[in-house]
Amino acid sequence: MASGPIHLWARVGAARAERAEGRSGARSGAGKRARRSGAEPGLDNVIKPRRKLSTFDKYEAHVRLYLVPLLGAKRLESLGVADVRRFLVRLEKETTAATAKESHRVLRSALASACREELIARNVAKLVESPRTDKPELHPWTLDETLDFLAASRKDPLYAAFVLAIAMGLRRGEIVGLRWSDLDLDNRVLYVRHQVQRRRGVLYDDHPKSRRRRAVPLPALCIAPLRWHRLRQADARAKAGERWQESDYVFATRTGRPVEPRNLYRSFTRVAQSAGLRVIRLHDARHGTATLLTAAGVAPRVVMEILGH
Repeated sequence: MASGPIHLWARVGAARAERAEGRSGARSGAGKRARRSGAEPGLDNVIKPRRKLSTFDKYEAHVRLYLVPLLGAKRLESLGVADVRRFLVRLEKETTAATAKESHRVLRSALASACREELIARNVAKLVESPRTDKPELHPWTLDETLDFLAASRKDPLYAAFVLAIAMGLRRGEIVGLRWSDLDLDNRVLYVRHQVQRRRGVLYDDHPKSRRRRAVPLPALCIAPLRWHRLRQADARAKAGERWQESDYVFATRTGRPVEPRNLYRSFTRVAQSAGLRVIRLHDARHGTATLLTAAGVAPRVVMEILGH
């Protein structure tokens, strides 16, 4: 039976299981059953424990939508450079260069796993150049626009979140996932340890992007908004009474639950529109961070620490 790339992770998972159980040979009964089972079991066993859920979902989608339909009939052992190149050219024509580039990354990762388990001798996907993609043009706010937004959002319940997004360049999930235990306001330090994401209809805690937990200096302009926010939250907790769910989240709903990541962006765009400003992505607000901090008198070395350079 053909054993193409769609069965790759299943074969890698079977090989690992055989080694763990003291059995040898990639063509044992377990390996044959894995080859018949398709990509999903291997993804669960090999990719899921090592990758974030968002990455796992992305891998699964590319395997199901592109790798299986276009490469599923090809034997893994006979997959060559020309096959990968034809796959990428076709996929780029049928979708986009960005999609083809991402599928290339998934295939490259799969073949790397197979090489580590000695199922194949070389990773042919590494020998093929990825499709080129154009970086989208960024149009962040000017310093004046940023200051206008901060002035307009001062009375918003999520004002402190907007300050952290703009003044520190934190990502949406990192802001929503922030706990009070991650903040040392007296020593002006913020610890990025979590992010909150919604996947498959469920809010869940995850590692920060690239699993980088880090401590960053907290600029003085963030301190007062956070202290005021803590007072507001204490008042909300008192009003909620027994309905309050203690969770330590800095940004919580009226009952203590974490704020939906998409609701943070909705509030961001609502304030921007009400102030007559261009609506930009919350993520793009990060690109004005250095300008704002420099204008606020933050030392260049500290700016570099905050931005992670």
